[in-house]
Amino acid sequence: MDSFPEFLNDSSIHHHGSGAKVPLPWAGFLTLSLLMAVFSITAVVLNATVIFVTLRHKQLRQPLNYALVNLAVADMGITLTGSVPYVVTNAVGYYIMGRGGCVLEGFCVALFGITALCTVALIAVERLFVVCKPLGTITFQSKHAAGGLALSWLWSLIWNTPPLFGWGSYQLEGVGTSCGPDWQSRDFKNMSYIICYFSLCFAVPFVIIVVSYSWLLYTLRQVAKVGGCAAARAEAKVARMVVMMVLAFLVSWLPYATLALIVIFNPDVQLPVLVKVIPIYMAKSSTVYNPMIYIYMNKQFQRYAIPLLMCGKDPWPSEDDTSEALTVVSPMNNKITPE
Repeated sequence: MDSFPEFLNDSSIHHHGSGAKVPLPWAGFLTLSLLMAVFSITAVVLNATVIFVTLRHKQLRQPLNYALVNLAVADMGITLTGSVPYVVTNAVGYYIMGRGGCVLEGFCVALFGITALCTVALIAVERLFVVCKPLGTITFQSKHAAGGLALSWLWSLIWNTPPLFGWGSYQLEGVGTSCGPDWQSRDFKNMSYIICYFSLCFAVPFVIIVVSYSWLLYTLRQVAKVGGCAAARAEAKVARMVVMMVLAFLVSWLPYATLALIVIFNPDVQLPVLVKVIPIYMAKSSTVYNPMIYIYMNKQFQRYAIPLLMCGKDPWPSEDDTSEALTVVSPMNNKITPE
């Protein structure tokens, strides 16, 4: 950290007892700490389960599952570098890790967070390629999956490194117990960074998700018109899955992105404490329901993950593979076959 003296000299991180106005009573901080502790424990269990069953069962190590595992790794990173420290700092009532800790936390959480966002977009693109086959006979292989994952990490690293060298910065956010990109500074370097960051790391993944799933649903709708009741049922099942995925993205990141935009364009705005806190919680909560939606709706993972979580018991009997929600469409014969 010695190469970042401007961060170490920042005096904005201090004990509340130094005269700063405390944003919440102690009971409020304790409530936030307990809530995040529940989220953190759940996220660790779910994402660790995804990683463990994939490593243990060879049949799960397929190209289409690479992104799901990568998402679990990124979500685990967010939990360990952001959510767990958040539990501690809220229990204490102020940020205790100093300027260097703030920069490290902000960088790590942003790195894992944007990687997770890019992976969600990658999952949408993968499903588009498998279902709609926009490139014809080219099939989705391991090299394509590995390339997409490498790109998601590289893209996140490229756009989260600049604050370490003076273009943008990481500062306290919310009630002053966690750190993230500085949305408030009106400095030109910071403003230009934030605008690029928001456009390329939030807006682009969202557009990719919407376009990919819209294309996928349109293709399934066309196939359903000539495929009869079975095709219509498959389309409806995929549609429900897609709606959940898009809603999960919006619930996770739209409040945080909206708050960031409000602060960017009006840095002096006075917002209630809950308005500052809730978007941060919503963003961090994605580490819990990402694995629930993207993994446990996949019956192949269910077959191994549910018994592991339930200590060997499976309350849901395995269903025939034809009930799998995700389907593969062959544009040559307009038939729907289970993946």
